[in-house]
Amino acid sequence: MSLISQLLGEETLDPFLSMVNKCPVLSTPTDWKETPQAHVFVADLPGMKKEDVKVEVDEDRVLQISGERNVEKDDDSGKDIWHRVERCRGKFLRRFSLPDDAKADGIKASMENGVLTVTVPKQELKKPEKKVIQIEGN
Repeated sequence: MSLISQLLGEETLDPFLSMVNKCPVLSTPTDWKETPQAHVFVADLPGMKKEDVKVEVDEDRVLQISGERNVEKDDDSGKDIWHRVERCRGKFLRRFSLPDDAKADGIKASMENGVLTVTVPKQELKKPEKKVIQIEGN
């Protein structure tokens, strides 16, 4: 049972929220762990290829994972009859604000068996230096 359905009760959910909770592509479940060397994001994108996914970092240090699962096309005969459509299709977008120790220019991404792994290396933060201020006066 999803967190939303636990909070609101299954009967109070609108159909869209119910679909998002059941559709891994629309909700894009993503884990974020921090190791001593990096921040690692792991997203489940079942049935997707790396060509369908985009990983970006903007100037505000926001990691963005996006993509689209396209609708399966019928053959040209026009004789296909769909009896049930349950697999999720559509666009997805997840955004994560990177912490100050993230080294945005060293990010690497890989995808295997529908699992995207984005590794953001860490950099050592400079500690603010103390500056001694001379006190003027008598």
